[in-house]
This record gives sequence, structure tokens and C-alpha cells, in this order.
Amino acid sequence: MKQIRVLVLFLSACWVSAVWGQQPATDDKNNWSEFHRTNMERFNPNEHVLNIHNVGKLNLKWSYLAGGQVQSSPAMANGVVYIGSDDNNLYVLNASTGVKLWNYKTGGYVVSAPAVANGVVYFVSEDRNVYALDANTGAKLWSYTTRGIVQSSPAVAEGVVYVGSHDGNVYALDAKTGAKLWSYNTGYIVYSSPAVADGVVYVGSYDYKVYALNARTGHKMWSYATGGQVYSSPAVADGVVYVGSGDGNVYALDAKSGVLLWSYTIGNVNHPVQSSPAVANGVVYVAPLYGNLYALNARTGTELWSYGTSTDGPASPAVANGVVYVGCGSDVCAFGK
Repeated sequence: MKQIRVLVLFLSACWVSAVWGQQPATDDKNNWSEFHRTNMERFNPNEHVLNIHNVGKLNLKWSYLAGGQVQSSPAMANGVVYIGSDDNNLYVLNASTGVKLWNYKTGGYVVSAPAVANGVVYFVSEDRNVYALDANTGAKLWSYTTRGIVQSSPAVAEGVVYVGSHDGNVYALDAKTGAKLWSYNTGYIVYSSPAVADGVVYVGSYDYKVYALNARTGHKMWSYATGGQVYSSPAVADGVVYVGSGDGNVYALDAKSGVLLWSYTIGNVNHPVQSSPAVANGVVYVAPLYGNLYALNARTGTELWSYGTSTDGPASPAVANGVVYVGCGSDVCAFGK
């Protein structure tokens, strides 16, 4: 099996920081504990060390060699990094040193980002299971088996774990027990990672639609049909849902009604928008497959700027302190926003 190094955005210069900041690891506001971060915008307002003036001076601090390709985005909480690998493992590493604390072996690839909440790490595997482990010891607390492989990153809110499956369902599971509270079937694969905001679950499906579901009951509040498969995970900011589609467009939808506010074409069917947008300070950052990084006015959809990258996968930007971070092929790129 191919082996590559896990570069978990731990770089050093005169500063030792990452997208989530250099403040004390026990300060929860600086954790990046799930794919969207807790604000559903992929934006950290608490970073005050790295900026456009010093980020270019970063050097590698450590790396960890996993037994397979790493497609998973990391989660970081309380000085610990959680990340999956195609060798079927979830790895748990010390954020300061890169030393492995423990790992957990599943029966399939672990390709999506874990979520950490209340001392528990939640993650999924292509063995069709959703797992809950003690975040400190790796002891299994529960698992829930879906009817399809699971590549969606879980979101945790108000004691509930929300996740999509290739069986077409969005699941809501009790975070303590793993018991199913409800499921909603979209009719096709759900790769998109749910975003939960103001009691609503927003998620995309391969049936071309974006869904808004009542977080408590699973009742459909609205859906919006795009022109392609929705692989992208929505971002929610200021009452607007931003999401990419396989038709090459970025959509901005009213979070309450699903009404289209604007759309902007940054790709096409050969360059779909599979990545998830980041939203910060009135700007949406997003990249299509094999394309540029775009900055769009969040209110109007007007293009502010774009920059050519070597992105060859659904790399989702993250924003902190005036800097946009995104995967560029085998590299990590940082842009002044």
C-alpha cells in the first residue's frame, strides 16, 4: 500500500501555530474540532499569530508516516490531532510533537474528518460504520452500522451526531448511545458533510439537491435542485447557505426558505465544485476541481479575485486572520485574503 506523510498543518518558524491558533490548547474556542469548525463557516476568528506578513516563513515542524494515503482532514482538540487514513486507521497524535498517542483499526478506509465533542471522537469508515471512541483512550463506546459506505464527515450538535451515507440517508444518532433518532432518505448517495445551524441540518446529495432538515425531527423544510451532484458540504453564515455543485456553480441560498440568492460559475461538469466553501468577513472562498481559488462577495456573488492553484482534489479552504489556506496538489498554499 502506498505510504505518504501526514502533514497536519503543523509547521514552525519563530511562531508555532496553525489555522486554529497558538493559544492554549485547553481553550475550546481555538479548537478545530470538526470539518466545518463549530461556526459552520470553516473560519477561525481567534487566530492572532499567523498573518499575511509571517505565514510565508513557516517550516515543517513534524510529520507522521501513516500506512496509507491520507484523504481525511484533521480535527484538533485540546492539544491532540485526530486524522484518518486509507490504511483503515484513525490516528491520534500529540499536536506539539507528532507522537502517536493511539490508533483505532476499522474494516475500511477512513477518508473523512473526525469530530470531537465532550471527550468523544466521532468518525466514520467505509466499513459502513459510524464510531464513537473515548477521545483520550480510544476505547470504543458505540458504533452504528448504515447500509452503505460512509464518507461524510459527522457533525455534532446538541447531543446529536449527524452524518450522511452512501445508502442515501442522512442519520441523526444519539451522541451518548448511538441510537438512531431519525433518518431521512434523499434517494441517492450522501457524501456531503452536514452543517447544523439554528436547529436545521443542511446537506447535499448526489440527487443534485441541497436539503434543509429539521434537526430535531428530520422533517424536510426545503430542498433546492442544482444542475449537478452535490458533493460539496454547505457552509452557513448570516442566514445564507453556500454550497458547490457538480455543474460548476457556487450557490447562495436563503437558509430559511431555500430561495436562490445568487449563483456564480467557477467550473463546469469536467471541473465540478466538490470542495466546501469557507466564509469570512463577507467573502466566500471556494475552488473547483483542477481550478483556481476564488474569492466571491458573499452578498452578491461578484468575483473579487481568483488565483491559479494546482489543486487536484476537492480541497476545502480554511480562513484565519487574513490568510486563506487550501491544499494545492501535494502542498499546502496560503493566500492573503
